[in-house]
Amino acid sequence: MHYQDFIKFLKSISSKPLQVLDPTISKKQYVSLDLSVHNTNLNKIDVSSSYNLENYIQHYLKENRALVAYGGYLEERAIYKRSSHFNNQQTEERNIHLGIDFWCKAETPVIVPFDAKVHSFKNNSNYGDYGPTIILKHTINDIIFYSLYGHLSLASISNISINQEFKKGEIIATLGSKEVNGDYAPHLHFQIIQDIQDFQGDYPGVCNKSNLEFYKHNCPNPNSILKL
Repeated sequence: MHYQDFIKFLKSISSKPLQVLDPTISKKQYVSLDLSVHNTNLNKIDVSSSYNLENYIQHYLKENRALVAYGGYLEERAIYKRSSHFNNQQTEERNIHLGIDFWCKAETPVIVPFDAKVHSFKNNSNYGDYGPTIILKHTINDIIFYSLYGHLSLASISNISINQEFKKGEIIATLGSKEVNGDYAPHLHFQIIQDIQDFQGDYPGVCNKSNLEFYKHNCPNPNSILKL
């Protein structure tokens, strides 16, 4: 399906915002967060430290009287410089974020935005990677697409199975702590994928500038359904 048609399809699924986090958290308690290289406030902290980044986010949430900080689609970020998983001398640096992040407490429930089957799951345990990850397959009006949930708890992938079905609104996972989630402040990485290609339990959530056009089309802005 052409990119623009896929965007229109996503927007048409629901006129109301769809949710991927604990629905008892009011949208009034969400605040947008800029973690891009253009946020000069980040120059004051060591973003390679999950402890320092978590303190920054917690202070930001408190300052804004919020429980969830969200954002990051197509953000160019410096945080990935710390890991050879994204940054090595053999390949072009990957630093452009392809999903939306929701920064909040570990163990926060993650829910399914629409009916789904489990496509695959995996613990992506590289330093700076997703940690425990679930990919769901969706079929709506004969159109197939996928959604990815990264930085989960280990318990989230311990009792699920391929092709297991979930209904819209059901809890599929909880958020992991920095000890298991790739060494990040607790958060959910949520990404929509049109063509999963041959990936299983994993899909690039960060790309380089050379491949941006492909990934921008294959992984459109999740806000098409979240309407944040």
